[in-house]
Amino acid sequence: MFYRPGLDDHGLPRNPFNALITPRPIGWVASVDENGVSNLAPFSFFNGAAYEPPAVSVAFTGAKLGELAGERKDTLANIKASGEFTVNLVSTALMDAMNATAAHLPIGESEFKAAGVTEVAGQVVKAPIVAESPAAFECKLIEAVVLPNDGTGTNTTVFGQVVGVHISDDILKEGFVDPTIYQPLARMGYLDYTTVKDVFTLKRPE
Repeated sequence: MFYRPGLDDHGLPRNPFNALITPRPIGWVASVDENGVSNLAPFSFFNGAAYEPPAVSVAFTGAKLGELAGERKDTLANIKASGEFTVNLVSTALMDAMNATAAHLPIGESEFKAAGVTEVAGQVVKAPIVAESPAAFECKLIEAVVLPNDGTGTNTTVFGQVVGVHISDDILKEGFVDPTIYQPLARMGYLDYTTVKDVFTLKRPE
């Protein structure tokens, strides 16, 4: 099949775009507002953006839904205002806690408390980290790039320079990060998720 997004009806029950870009790592992003109130929310359009110096990208699509429709997402507003944020990695054990923070809570209500996770101050940035996370990146905003949107909300991709890295000693094996220990959670299409349990090595050609 072939279709042109925005022009053709793909004819499928749901938009297949997200289901084709899988698996996607989940960035559990923490930020603070101008009053120092913290926010925590998961984003599946997250990935590394540069290796040296290290940088990450987090994409924001649309605005809040339901009774809070039309409000800017707290995380994006906080990052633009403070210029800082953290990205916490999500293990399979943190699946339910991560999912709890996907709820659209009113501004000022703590997602950390709603999820039952521990808020710990960052070492370099003011944004906190999730103590239970197997690893976390402290980031400084490089740029927020606004992308084309369909009028329902703002598509913005944030690029952050990683200025601090937290790694739990529990996920290290002989000096290497072993994902099979913490089994990172990843987003598939629709409402589906997967977890990393099996790893294999594939050497590049000489």
